[in-house]
Amino acid sequence: AIFVTFSTHLRWRLPESARTCALEACLWGNGRRFSFHGVVIMPDHAHLAFTPLYDGHGFYSIVEIMQGIKSASAHRINQLLSRNGKVWQNESFDHVIRREENIMQKVEYMMQNPLQAGLVSVSEKYRWAWSAEESARARTLAPTSNVPAVTDKPGNY
Repeated sequence: AIFVTFSTHLRWRLPESARTCALEACLWGNGRRFSFHGVVIMPDHAHLAFTPLYDGHGFYSIVEIMQGIKSASAHRINQLLSRNGKVWQNESFDHVIRREENIMQKVEYMMQNPLQAGLVSVSEKYRWAWSAEESARARTLAPTSNVPAVTDKPGNY
C-alpha cells in the first residue's frame, strides 16, 4: 500500500465545492487504477492510502495515479470556480506502507486529521473523508452514505 500527501499550490484553501470535486476525482479511480484504503481532502492538502491495481501489463504507477487525480480534480475545480491556474503543488510526498496494521494506523490518522485541525467536533462528520472500512460498515447499516455521488464517466472531469 502507498500513503500519499499532497498540498494545494501556495497552500490555497479549497472552498467546500472544490473539496467535493477533489474527493470525487479520487474516488473515481477506486477499483479502476487502485484500491483505496482511505482518503481525506483537507482545505489545503490531501491524504490518500491506496494499493495500485494490475492493468494486465503491470501495476499502475504512483505517478500515473497521482497525475490522474491531480489533473482531473484541478480541471474540474478550475471549471467550477471559473478560474485558471495551478490547484496542486507539483510534488507529492509518498511512501510504502509495508504492514497491514500500519495501513489501518495511517487511515485512522487521516480520518482524525479534520478533528485535530478543529474543522469538526466529531471526525465522522467531516464530509470530505472516505475509508474502505467505514464504507463497508455503512453499506451494511444503510443504503446511503455521506460521500457525494461519483460518476462513472471520466470525461466529466
